[in-house]
This record gives sequence, structure tokens and C-alpha cells, in this order.
Amino acid sequence: MEVPKGKETPMEDRSNGTGKSAGSPRGVFPELCSPSPVRLTVWCKSLLFNGHGYTVFDDSDGRMVFRVDNYAHNWRQETVLMDQAGNVLLTIRRCRKILNLMESWEAYKGDKDVVGMVGQKKPLFKATKNLCNPSCTVSMVSTHGMEPLGYRMSWSRENEWSKIYQAEANAPLVAEVSRKYGDSPKILLDKDVLTLRVQPWMDQAIAMAMVMITNSMR
Repeated sequence: MEVPKGKETPMEDRSNGTGKSAGSPRGVFPELCSPSPVRLTVWCKSLLFNGHGYTVFDDSDGRMVFRVDNYAHNWRQETVLMDQAGNVLLTIRRCRKILNLMESWEAYKGDKDVVGMVGQKKPLFKATKNLCNPSCTVSMVSTHGMEPLGYRMSWSRENEWSKIYQAEANAPLVAEVSRKYGDSPKILLDKDVLTLRVQPWMDQAIAMAMVMITNSMR
């Protein structure tokens, strides 16, 4: 499989010269929290025939970072984010309720039977969105005695971009998504090829999970 390539502008390092982004986000997966900015190519396709999902590559070396492969008929209701070896990092479950003005998702760490653990184990985070509002908030649970983190994501379907910030007021940008350009900076690749830029110390798995969730929201 050849990774879609294209010329991109150099990434802006928002670490303020400290090697860490402002606020020093704590990651669920430390190995996926780089001290430097990371740029990923998100191909909104599964590598498996007739599968639904994503395939994500690191632009620096072309290696696969994440994959999402779904065969089940209810793949819009529950899906998993895997690493390149097929190990499940996050199980993501849709919690939308009839006549509810809020659309929500819950994410659990690891490969779990979500139905079996609902009510028994707290989710790792929950994302909520008001109907007709192009933004969502992500509430993380407290781990290892640390204060829980939070994020907010806004997007423009028309202009085809998404931005992820820490939840605090005036918090820094920690990740952003846009259409990927080809060899010419004026030529966009197909709509299913995106660029995900992740700032230092932001968990790449959490950023990718947020992209998956917001792409499913209406």
C-alpha cells in the first residue's frame, strides 16, 4: 500500500521553546505522546475489502500508526481504534438517545465488551455535542490521582477543517485536521485523505479518536 504523499507546509511548534506544549497534556498512551510535532496522513478507508474504517500513517517515515477496520452492521454504533499490529487501543461506543438534544460517545481503554462493562467500569472519556452545533467537548476521567483533562473540538464542514484545544479558556491548540495537498500546494487530494497535525505531548490516539467521533457526528 503506497501512502498518499504531498507537499505540506512546515509544522508550527507551539511548545513555546520548552519542548512541551502549553499545559503539558498528559497522555493515556505515553508512547504516543511525542516531544516534537507529529504530522499524520489519515486515509478514511480500511485496508480490508468491504471494511469501513481508517488507515493512518506517519508522514516522517511512512509507517502505519493506527488502523480501524469494521465489518459489523452496527459499525456506526461501536468501533475500535487499533495500532499497526492490530492491538486495540480504544473501544468507542455511540450513546445517542431518542429525543435527546445531546449526541454523545464514550471511549474505553483496550479491547472490551462494551455492553458487558457499561455500568461496571467508567469510560476513559466522554464526548458530547449539541445538535446543530459544529463543536464538541471531551471530558476525561481522573487517572492515577491526577486531575482529569478536557478538550474541545470545533470544525467547519464547509471549509473542511477541525481544531482540537484543551478545554480551559484561552487554551492552546493541540491538534488540527485539514484536507491533504498533493505535489502542488494548490492541488487537494481526494476528500478521504486528510492531514492530522499533533502538537508536542498531545496523545495521538486521543486526537485520532476525536477525529473519528466528530466525523460520525451530524
